[in-house]
Amino acid sequence: MKICFLGAGALGSSIGGTLAQNGKEVYLVDQWQEHVDQINQNGLIFVEDGMETAIPIQATSDPATLGKMDLVIVLVKSFATEIAIKNAAPLIGEETLVLSLQNGLGNEEILEQQLSPQQIIGGKAYVGGVLVAPGKVIPGIKGKEVCIGEMDGQQTPRIQKVADELNEGGITTKISSNIKGMIWDKLMINVATGALAGITGLPYGDLYQLPEVEATAFAAVEEAIAVAKAHQIVLSEESPKAIWQKASAGLPYGFKTSILQSLEKQQRSEIDFINGAVVRWGEKVNLPTPVNQTLTACVKGIEVKNGLGGAHD
Repeated sequence: MKICFLGAGALGSSIGGTLAQNGKEVYLVDQWQEHVDQINQNGLIFVEDGMETAIPIQATSDPATLGKMDLVIVLVKSFATEIAIKNAAPLIGEETLVLSLQNGLGNEEILEQQLSPQQIIGGKAYVGGVLVAPGKVIPGIKGKEVCIGEMDGQQTPRIQKVADELNEGGITTKISSNIKGMIWDKLMINVATGALAGITGLPYGDLYQLPEVEATAFAAVEEAIAVAKAHQIVLSEESPKAIWQKASAGLPYGFKTSILQSLEKQQRSEIDFINGAVVRWGEKVNLPTPVNQTLTACVKGIEVKNGLGGAHD
């Protein structure tokens, strides 16, 4: 399969580089020109156990240079999904499958507005990575997995083919018959800690010391669970305490959520696709979500303070 990543940040570089390292045909699309240039000049550099490995891979900031793909994997920030998929039109033929492995809730809906819904498959990535410099990444793939599935839960030959391709390429991939539930499961983790870490400025170790923070996290997750149930979403876990504990499992004391990292860099966060998504989906079924509404408002306030403006379009 010809596989293209829309977004070659830490995750796109880690997954794409691993596939390329294992002989798969991979292309990276990213708007960070210095990153693209370094990859094309020196290969994508994997930093592991103090060793650096150069992986030959083609990167570009212009999707029109690549031609049609069999699989497009979307890994841009959620607020950039619409513009990224519009720009990616030259990559997408009638048989092209499009897979979002992004954080948050609502990316598949944005894709459906631009593509045939039949082209979209769902997924969640439980892998990581750290982009340490342009063209250089510490991959977090070993011992981690990706879950994918048809949006309607069916087991199809095409979803099996994608899973086989990713597994052959070194990415442990499982097929789920409840991918919507898995997307919500991952959302719960982000709802529990993302905004609270961003607002307080605390990494996990300090965040988990405060009973007031824990109580607020439980309340936010309870709202999200109620909204999921109202939408007939089947969750794997419905205990706020268990979700709160799962959020930090295996992570170091100094771990920072993606929302906190964005705010520290004075960049726009994905709050609209995490706590903000709970608010929107609650409104659809007339369920009030005051805790998530408050957390969303606070993060947006910090963004305005950071000079990012007030409107999220």
